[in-house]
Amino acid sequence: MNKSKPCNRRTFLKSAAAASLFPAIIPASAFSARERALPSDRITMGIIGTGGQGIDNMKNFMRNRNVQVLAVCDVDAAHREEARQLVNKFYGNTDCAACNDFSEITRRDDIDAVCIATPDHWHVLPALDAARHGKDMYVQKPLALTIREGRVLSDVVKEAGRILQTGSQQRSDKRFRQACELVRNGRIGKLHSVHIGIPDNNRQCSPTWVPEPVPEGLDYDLWLGPAPYAEYHSDRCHYNFRFILDYSGGQVTNFGAHNLDIAQWALDMDDSGPVEISGNGIFPASGIFTTATRVFFECIYENGVRLTCKTGKFGMQFEGSEGTIYVDRKEIRSVPDTILKEEIGENEIHLYESRDHFRNFLDCVVSREQPICNAEVGHRSSSLCNLGNISMLLGRRLVWDPKAEQFKEDAEANGMLAREMRGEWSLEG
Repeated sequence: MNKSKPCNRRTFLKSAAAASLFPAIIPASAFSARERALPSDRITMGIIGTGGQGIDNMKNFMRNRNVQVLAVCDVDAAHREEARQLVNKFYGNTDCAACNDFSEITRRDDIDAVCIATPDHWHVLPALDAARHGKDMYVQKPLALTIREGRVLSDVVKEAGRILQTGSQQRSDKRFRQACELVRNGRIGKLHSVHIGIPDNNRQCSPTWVPEPVPEGLDYDLWLGPAPYAEYHSDRCHYNFRFILDYSGGQVTNFGAHNLDIAQWALDMDDSGPVEISGNGIFPASGIFTTATRVFFECIYENGVRLTCKTGKFGMQFEGSEGTIYVDRKEIRSVPDTILKEEIGENEIHLYESRDHFRNFLDCVVSREQPICNAEVGHRSSSLCNLGNISMLLGRRLVWDPKAEQFKEDAEANGMLAREMRGEWSLEG
C-alpha cells in the first residue's frame, strides 16, 4: 500500500476474509490474476526478527493475499536466509531483501508496516524507529522490556498516528472474550479474585559456564544491542534469552503476559493497573539464567480485586460472589455451568471482537481504527508483568500509582522502571 495510493478498503476486507479459508501457506503463484491484489491495494511489510516466532508471524501475514513481504531482517545470517528463501518461494521471485540492521527496513519508503519478533530487549527500539518513519507495526508481546520503554513507545505511536498491534493473540480467541464479557457483565456476581497459572521454565542451564566463540554469521554485538555487554554462550541467545533478566522477564513475560493481559481486559483496566503488588519468587543462585524459577506475586486493584500469578498449570480462573469461570487455550468452563449459556444482552457490555489477531491488525492498517491490543493496552499489560518481577526481586510490598506510573515513596523500586542502555542506543531516536 504505497502512501500515495490509498488501499481500497472494500477490496481489502473481501480478500482478507477469503484468505481465512486457506490455513496452509499457498504460493502466490497459485492465485489467478483476478485473485491477486493490485499494487495499490497491497500492504507492504518487512519482518524484523526471523527466528521461530518471527517465521510463524511472517507465514500468518503472507496467508493474506493483500500482504506483500518485501524484506526480512535478523542478526543471525542463517535465520534471515531461511526467511528470505521462504518469501521468494512463496511469491515466485528472487528479490526479497535480507539485512542485518533493522533501520534498513524501518526507513524504507516502500514499506507500510513491520512485524517485530525479536528478543524482548529489542522490541521497543525498532518499533520507535518504525513509528517515527511512518510505519505501522505488529510487535510481539511483551511490548516492552521496562515500564519506561513501554510508556515512551505508547506515547510516540499515538503522537505519530500509527497503528500498533501487540502480539497478545488470546484477545482474538473467542473463549477469552466470552470469559471477559461474562465477568464484566456480572454473571459471576461481584468479582473478588483472579488466579493465573504459568508453566515452569522449559529450559535449564548448567550451574557454571565459560565463554564460547561467537558462531559464524551471528552479529553478537548487535544482538546484545542496548543490553549490558556479556560474553557469548549458546545458553544466552535465541529462545534462551527469555530466562535472562537483561533481555526478558522469564515465564512472567512469556506465558504470563498472555493471561495477565486477559485479566486486565476482564477488569476494565486497559489504561490502568493495580495499586499494590507483593511477591516472593525464587531466583537461580548460579548459572547464566537469572529469571525466577518459581513465580508468585499478588496484585490488588483499587476496587479490591486480588490477582495472583504463580507457577503451575497454564490457565486462569475468575472468582465472584455467585460463581467462577475458568479459561485456557483449550476450554472454558464455569460453576455453575449455566453461566456459560447466558447471552449478553443488546444493552450490556460487548467487548471488541477479533477473530484473527493478524487480520485485525491488517484491517486497522487500512481503516486507521485501533486494533484489539493497541500500544497502550500492550504497555499496561507488559507493565503488570514488570511490576510482578520487580516485586519478586525486591521481596516486599510495593505501592503503585497507575496514573503517574511510579511507586510511592520507594526510590529503589522506581530505579527499576527503566534501564541504562549500552553505547549510543537511546529511546530518544
